Amino acid sequence: MIGFVPFTENIKKRLQEPLPGKTAHEKMASDARLKLKMPSPSERTRESAVLILFYPQNDKIYIPLILRPQYDGVHGGQMAFPGGRAEKEDENLIRTAMREAQEEIGVRLTDVKILGKLTKLFIPASNFYVQPVIGFMNHKPEFYPDAREVDKVVEVALDDILNPEIIGRKVLNVRGVEVDAPFYQIQEHVVWGATAMMIAELVAVLESSNN
Repeated sequence: MIGFVPFTENIKKRLQEPLPGKTAHEKMASDARLKLKMPSPSERTRESAVLILFYPQNDKIYIPLILRPQYDGVHGGQMAFPGGRAEKEDENLIRTAMREAQEEIGVRLTDVKILGKLTKLFIPASNFYVQPVIGFMNHKPEFYPDAREVDKVVEVALDDILNPEIIGRKVLNVRGVEVDAPFYQIQEHVVWGATAMMIAELVAVLESSNN
């Protein structure tokens, strides 16, 4: 494994270059998103952000995902990056991502260093326009998940995300609607939709930063 410091330096440099964006997103987009004319963000769209947080552990690099509790909402029971909607007091979307990560999984913000951002992604189902923010910590965080918003924290090794064998495709039942979509099989969890699309861009960035 590349050392953690060179890894973060490579990512920071790569994030300053043009991003793969839509090309990467479409690899993990559902059939409906690819075939139907998706609405665009409007003045009613809510700005939001998520934090993709790298940290070293046992000579590997990890990121945390969260499992949302089951609730009557479009993202209930799904896997996601910690994050949420922007608040008026947030000076920017980087601040939104960090604040939400602190609230949802208890990350100590003074330990987080920001590397850059991925491409914003519009989620029509929730009317959120999501900014993925990438950061790192030099040690494994102590997680203190908020039970109201997080069922559990799932620590994922970067090697697993980079393994193409975890990609599958199936018809998912989403609130009574059948959705044909690609997914990542991460441990016992199926990761699909917007989170999978963000992971696809992350993977593309990681692969190109190693070239």
